[in-house]
Amino acid sequence: MDTRLLRGQPPSPRQLLLQPGEKDYVFTMANQIQLNLRDINQLFNTIDPSPFPEKDLDRSAEDFIVSWAQEFPVEEPVDLIVYLRKFPEGHPPKHLIEEAIHHYFAYRARLTQLEFRRLMRQGRTSLMVGLSFLGLCLFITEILLPTSTSILPEFIRQGLTIAGWVAMWRPMEIYFYDWWPLLRRGKIFDKLSRMPIEVRKGHDPEAELLPAAP
Repeated sequence: MDTRLLRGQPPSPRQLLLQPGEKDYVFTMANQIQLNLRDINQLFNTIDPSPFPEKDLDRSAEDFIVSWAQEFPVEEPVDLIVYLRKFPEGHPPKHLIEEAIHHYFAYRARLTQLEFRRLMRQGRTSLMVGLSFLGLCLFITEILLPTSTSILPEFIRQGLTIAGWVAMWRPMEIYFYDWWPLLRRGKIFDKLSRMPIEVRKGHDPEAELLPAAP
């Protein structure tokens, strides 16, 4: 698979040749991702038996698009330009590629949204468990354990205090660190499910050559 990214360059004026029924996208001053393919099959996972446009994208193509989309601010639009060296016979590939890519990233956005909801449920459950255990530990250390200067009661008191705060580690990790990367990834998938896509026949000679997927 050949790929190239043009970043920080305004797109040159161009006319899009649209087939009847295709979406009339307007290419703006967006960040552009350019993808070189030998043929349309290289874009899709050959193991997936699903029909077009429900096939999964090839892993290397997905990773390339997503990794560069992550480099741009989430609020900035992204355009995808696909170069095909060989067009399929009988029908133009633009509608098929556009529908398949949008369908796939919309599916990934829904999965990420479900994963985000599960994480929030897990966070609430972990928070209740952690607070309950912390409260129990503090109750034992303050009420049941007598204040003493001896080593054993002090050792138990400090151990229970540490154990109580350790129980709060997971909910604090979820609410401080885990949720926002997942939310950002979902926003990126949603943006990619609606990005303008242009298909051009030919090859970009300046594109970086990547090893073909096995």
